[in-house]
Amino acid sequence: MTATDPAPSGPLSDIRVIELGSFIAGPYGGQLLADLGADLIKFEDPGKGDPMRQWGFAKKDGASVWWPVIGRNKKSVTVDLRKAGGQAILRRLLAEADVLLENFRPGTLEKWGLTVEALHALNPRLIVARVSGYGQYGPYAEKAGFAAVAEAIGGMRVINGYPDRLPTRTGLSIGDTLAGLYAAFGILAALHQRGRDGKGQVIDVGLTDAILAATEGIVAEYSVTGQVRGRTGLTSPGFAPSNIYPTLDGRHIVIGANADTICRRLFAVMGMDFLMDDPRFATHSARGRPENQAEIDRIIGDWTATKPRADLLAALDAAAVPAGPVSDAAEVAADPHFRARDMVVEVATKTFGTMLMQGIVPKLTRTPGAIRWPGAELGEHNDAVLQAAGYSADEIAALRRDGVI
Repeated sequence: MTATDPAPSGPLSDIRVIELGSFIAGPYGGQLLADLGADLIKFEDPGKGDPMRQWGFAKKDGASVWWPVIGRNKKSVTVDLRKAGGQAILRRLLAEADVLLENFRPGTLEKWGLTVEALHALNPRLIVARVSGYGQYGPYAEKAGFAAVAEAIGGMRVINGYPDRLPTRTGLSIGDTLAGLYAAFGILAALHQRGRDGKGQVIDVGLTDAILAATEGIVAEYSVTGQVRGRTGLTSPGFAPSNIYPTLDGRHIVIGANADTICRRLFAVMGMDFLMDDPRFATHSARGRPENQAEIDRIIGDWTATKPRADLLAALDAAAVPAGPVSDAAEVAADPHFRARDMVVEVATKTFGTMLMQGIVPKLTRTPGAIRWPGAELGEHNDAVLQAAGYSADEIAALRRDGVI
């Protein structure tokens, strides 16, 4: 798959989104909407732009390779929202927009006179999606928030890592992407409701909310049993075998065979059917006891360490035992399954030539999304967007001269 024609396509092609804010959380939600065809106009600071234009673990010639991904399918306009002229541009666009997506610190829009009441007086159909560290209300609402802090306070960091070491992170800004995902989900729900009654509403997503919502049963476990989930390293308490195991060629695989029928097939592949007759390993609950879990993992690890990864995976696949490689970015990029599903795609960029990036989720059969262009140059769409909004060439020149755009 390569970048497609920039013409509108996708199920959201009749929806206009105005994106304010920066970094990952709000812009990731915007990327999801734009991938599905939304006409998304991203406001950026003149001369600076979204910090994501500079961020990233690895860069090429000082340029961020993150930006073409999170900025894809978005129109970039540079507008100084601290100036009255910039706020006037925003109001004019919002009067005809469907969605405002912002991830400023609470109170920022209000400081500019853009209260929810004012926005809905301007456009009663406007859906206002607000992403912030702690949400728009509550004791912590005014605090500055970042994903790392949200992951900690929301109960995710404390369960990551080994019990005898400091809690670890996931390796990604998962709090940001979860918040962006929930924001996009809320926008779609609000659009559906607007189709019923014609009215907009506010969507409030805190990074802490998003993290807590994704922590499965840890709060329920505590409330009923008093048990507080802690760090367990590579294992999941009570689920065995389900772990990462070494291979002969110095690589690793994951095997998930905690269900009794699957575990029986695993033991057969290992040539150790007799293990299923051992009361320590015969049932899911028995295998899940800490001492038995450690022993079964040792037995499996000793077996996998004697065989190359490819041979192990072929044998496990043939026996319908869930297993897979622990893949790095290079292996993901070359994986034929991801290529076949357009989940690793080639996109032409001005800065990097053809580059790989992740594809679009979810896959829609009748109205699929598309990568119409990678992250735009800063302010690339200033004239086109302003002209479409009714600004004359002279007015645009004046805005540029005054530093508004």
